Amino acid sequence: MDKVRFGIVGIGKMGSIHAIKFVAGLVKGAVLTAVCDISEERRDWAKKNLKNVEIYENYNEMLDSGLIDAVVIAVPHYLHPIMATDALNKGLHTLIEKPAGVYTSAIRELNALAKSKDNLTFGIMYNQRTNPLYRYAKELVDAGRIGELKRINWIITDWYRPQAYYNQGGWRGTWEGEGGGCLINQCPHQLDLFQWLGGMPTKIRGYCQIGKNRDITVENDVTAYMEYANGATGIFITSTHDFPGTNRLEIDGDKGKLVIEGGKLVFTELDVSEKEFNATNTKFMPSIPSKKIVKKISKIKELALQVVGQHTAIFRNFTNNILFGEKLIAPGEEGINGLTISNAIHLSHWKNDVVELPIDESAFEEELAKRIQEEKALNNK
Repeated sequence: MDKVRFGIVGIGKMGSIHAIKFVAGLVKGAVLTAVCDISEERRDWAKKNLKNVEIYENYNEMLDSGLIDAVVIAVPHYLHPIMATDALNKGLHTLIEKPAGVYTSAIRELNALAKSKDNLTFGIMYNQRTNPLYRYAKELVDAGRIGELKRINWIITDWYRPQAYYNQGGWRGTWEGEGGGCLINQCPHQLDLFQWLGGMPTKIRGYCQIGKNRDITVENDVTAYMEYANGATGIFITSTHDFPGTNRLEIDGDKGKLVIEGGKLVFTELDVSEKEFNATNTKFMPSIPSKKIVKKISKIKELALQVVGQHTAIFRNFTNNILFGEKLIAPGEEGINGLTISNAIHLSHWKNDVVELPIDESAFEEELAKRIQEEKALNNK
């Protein structure tokens, strides 16, 4: 195989952007040969904008067409594991949009299937893993330069959504259509990076505010406290009603502190670990000798990211994995990690108690079903 033939299921907002990237030739070694959407309007858009691409209404017909080697799934969240399962069972390389799904039991089954298909590539669109600052942070963590984790905090409140956003209707911003609010819509990338850099917690206490200052039935303001096996702690705060909001990630370790904010990474690296320094220090209020490393995204790099895009980087990596065995930046199996944190925050809020990981998956699904029924009853009034 010298070119991977791609099909896209769902050519709405994200799917159509993905399609244009392929048509523009931004993904070397790949060609878009088919798309699918249940919307006649979106299929009409495809006819006008995607030349020499077959257009389908039924996604199984596209999967069975023999025209594609790989499929991109860009549909509502509940459908991700269902369609990915069908694609893998039909022998197709599969790339799903984030989040992996709505509840972890479905993703656990999907991961088991993907593992059994070792000749197929399974990926997830965690495009923010391609951001140079997060990648450098990952290098520092993996090299042990931050040391043992003490604390990881992320305040991410800079994606403002007014009531008009929710008034558009559709599946977004509902328990039935989307599976939640800001945790499942805006936060999957950050929850993935949170665990990618800090590891998985063992306990979570979540507090969610439902429809704060908005007429919606899902959460739009969240504060979560986490504990880790080594005694480290984490705080994750997010909302969609603050303006201008904040986006600040801090990771504190025994050997230093890392901060990412405003397109800049600042790493303060201690000359000796705090534990070692404390064992020998005799001064009353000392400072530990350290050095500072600052990384910024250059204007040229920022422009390149805007033009080419992080999504394109994932497509290129996914394609190169199929053709040349290049290591995946975002393996699909890792989609369960951030979703586990999201599910745990919701479940903790619903139960008004601390949740230990791994979570009780059936309890989460029962509670989610209650919210869906309450939402239906409210809408039928």
